[in-house]
Amino acid sequence: MIIYTTEVEDINSFYTLESLKEVYGIIWMLVPILTLVLGITIGVLVIVWLEREISAGIQQRIGPEYAGPLGILQALADGTKLLFKENILPSRGNTRLFSIGPAIAVISILLSFSVIPFSSRLILADLNIGIFLWIAISSIAPVGLLMSGYGSNNKYSFLGGLRAAAQSISYEIPLTLCVLSISLRAIRLSNSSSTVDIVEAQSKYGFWGWNLWRQPIGFIVFLISSLAECERLPFDLPEAEEELVAGYQTEYSGIKFGLFYVASYLNLLLSSLFVTVLYLGGWNISIPYVFAPELFEINKINGIIGTTIGIFITLAKTYLFLFISIATRWTLPRLRMDQLLNLGWKFLLPISLGNLLLTTSFQLLSL
Repeated sequence: MIIYTTEVEDINSFYTLESLKEVYGIIWMLVPILTLVLGITIGVLVIVWLEREISAGIQQRIGPEYAGPLGILQALADGTKLLFKENILPSRGNTRLFSIGPAIAVISILLSFSVIPFSSRLILADLNIGIFLWIAISSIAPVGLLMSGYGSNNKYSFLGGLRAAAQSISYEIPLTLCVLSISLRAIRLSNSSSTVDIVEAQSKYGFWGWNLWRQPIGFIVFLISSLAECERLPFDLPEAEEELVAGYQTEYSGIKFGLFYVASYLNLLLSSLFVTVLYLGGWNISIPYVFAPELFEINKINGIIGTTIGIFITLAKTYLFLFISIATRWTLPRLRMDQLLNLGWKFLLPISLGNLLLTTSFQLLSL
């Protein structure tokens, strides 16, 4: 059998082309992931700057003003400082648990961003069970906090980890019941509980079609539960400075402490995005279509313009909720631990369960 040189060259070029296709495929898989990570990073920096400016305004003092214009680079400077600080490990603690804890807390939150739709065409993973995937992933974060508290071999850290786990369990159940109430309508309309379908179910009648008006009780419960999940005032019991020094973060320094710091703001951004997606219509324009010309219907604008407008609308609604969260932190006092648990188990849980039963009854009557 004679193999000519041209045939060998054709075979080699074929395999080269196939390998290039695989490389390009991997690159195109990484591009949206890296874009999302970059956007999240910028969003966290903006949130930190906003919180410092808003808190300074509430307390009538001057906020950051030296690092960049209007002090907008102050958060970046603080992050750079933490990168170069010494990473101290507790001599008598469990160093493996101590090191893994912050990573679990951050990774579980970052994975949840994959099911957030920033517009009708911009979502990393449009899954039929997207909203329940978020619930499942977010329930992993308290495990990291428990590991951090136990691995520190410090009584304040351990108490902070236990408080974080108790608080997460107390408010995860009402939050899940509110999400289930929202997803029932999307399941009835499109046989799916993806975040995109939940937004599409709110696309008619402008802001009158938002789930905020269909689920006002669920919205209030979800709002309170989200703040509790973010461990922000008045729900920051796991890291109460006056009682536990810094809670499960007491023994941390350097980049590991920075991971916890970033995780708290990532969780706040994630909760704000889910409030926008579940209750405020997501990327849909808020003008009722009966009053607006057809040109302004966001669903009929295609391509880059439609995606850009959708992102802008989503972020505008998200930062509105962020402003409310930041103002709440600097306005209300901290609850006691017994008050926090009573609020979750004795009030929010029965209310959210009743809201779910009421929603189910209405859905059955409308069939």
